[in-house]
Amino acid sequence: MTTLNPATPDLTRTATTVLVAGALATLAFDLFGQGLSPLAGYARLAPVGLAQQTLNTVFGSVPKGMADILHILTGLIAYPLGYLLIARPLAARLLPRLHWSVVATAYGVGLWIFALYVMAHLVAGNPAFLGFTGITWVALWGHVLYGLVAAAVIERRA
Repeated sequence: MTTLNPATPDLTRTATTVLVAGALATLAFDLFGQGLSPLAGYARLAPVGLAQQTLNTVFGSVPKGMADILHILTGLIAYPLGYLLIARPLAARLLPRLHWSVVATAYGVGLWIFALYVMAHLVAGNPAFLGFTGITWVALWGHVLYGLVAAAVIERRA
């Protein structure tokens, strides 16, 4: 049986898993945050807008489309790698009996803190957690959903 570990020779399987996990989780995040949440009367997430603001703060003016690329690549590659390389091994070492869904939920909360405190506040200059408005809570649920979907794919293929 092949285990999902980037150090094993089956790098193709690991890379495929990361990409599939990232694609499905990003789709779930965007569907929830930009479609279902506003449909239900809650705030609409604007991850590309935040990415644009962050890029403009860091680099000045950036070409049109760069924020979309940043959002997609972050969701497709960076965030699933974070679960695979950081959250999953850390949980296995510290709390080995903890169910993956609890780890994934905690990872989603960590992504929310990273996005809304580190990137939106410390980098882009917005109020911390965007002022704890409606978008804050939709973003929390969206990031937790992202973590659960990405982890479910990764754990299923492990």
